[in-house]
Amino acid sequence: MSAAAQTGLGQCIQEALEWSKCPPQDRQGPTPPRWTLKRLGAWVKEHFQIDCCRETVRRCLKALGFSWKKARKLLNKANPAKRGAFLNRLQVLLEDLLTNHHPLLIYIDEAHIHLDTDEGYGWSIKGERFWVSSDSPGKTKVSFYGLYLYNFGAVKILPFDGANGDNTLEVFNWLRQTFPTTQMTVIWDGAPYHRSHLVKDKAKELDINILRLPGYSPDFMPVEHLWQWLREDVTYHTCYATQQDLIAQVKIFEQQVNASPHEVADRLWVQNHLESEIEKLRVST
Repeated sequence: MSAAAQTGLGQCIQEALEWSKCPPQDRQGPTPPRWTLKRLGAWVKEHFQIDCCRETVRRCLKALGFSWKKARKLLNKANPAKRGAFLNRLQVLLEDLLTNHHPLLIYIDEAHIHLDTDEGYGWSIKGERFWVSSDSPGKTKVSFYGLYLYNFGAVKILPFDGANGDNTLEVFNWLRQTFPTTQMTVIWDGAPYHRSHLVKDKAKELDINILRLPGYSPDFMPVEHLWQWLREDVTYHTCYATQQDLIAQVKIFEQQVNASPHEVADRLWVQNHLESEIEKLRVST
């Protein structure tokens, strides 16, 4: 492949990358294609009259410093100033925990796990389809409250018929019954039922401090990693016949992960700093 063609390939991808990370309201010009090896090969043939296979294009891109990877969504409405203020408050709590061993930090998030299988990746026989049987349970699901007990490197997963104010009160009652005299701070997002007067009054009654995440900041919620972990171990390649079957398997999962506190702390890592180059890409409203 000629040097000009190689330069052109690099420019195509670089322009597409700049366009994709630009806020939608600031984008100009036509939408670039998703540059696959097939499309890039066709582009080289059209512009330079060079026939080259996909492997040649792949090697050229590798040499130019590109790699094939999964994109990550950047929530550009997040407010960097509010995110920084939250992390400052979090840092105070973490330092208090290290020096005075309090308060108990508890991250809470909810997930709705369906009975039907998540396909996921897995080893199978080369040249044959990888089938996972499903009895099509439709939209049947179980709502789980996931609690990350940061001080202990442990999790608690509580099943409910939905995520709402009443069930949130049950979670608060469980926390206070489990830790009757412990000072605690709950960190969670701004779901409507989290902000209800009913929940706020219950938190005040039980002496539970609330620290709310800034908007559009799921990267500050370590329980998101717990849900991915759960799906990998519980719902990938498995379809459950009943809600009770799913709940029972989630209970086994909880016991297994809590047997390794260091792995829990590693997988449910807590972000406590901002990456300035990424925050520059946000356009808060």
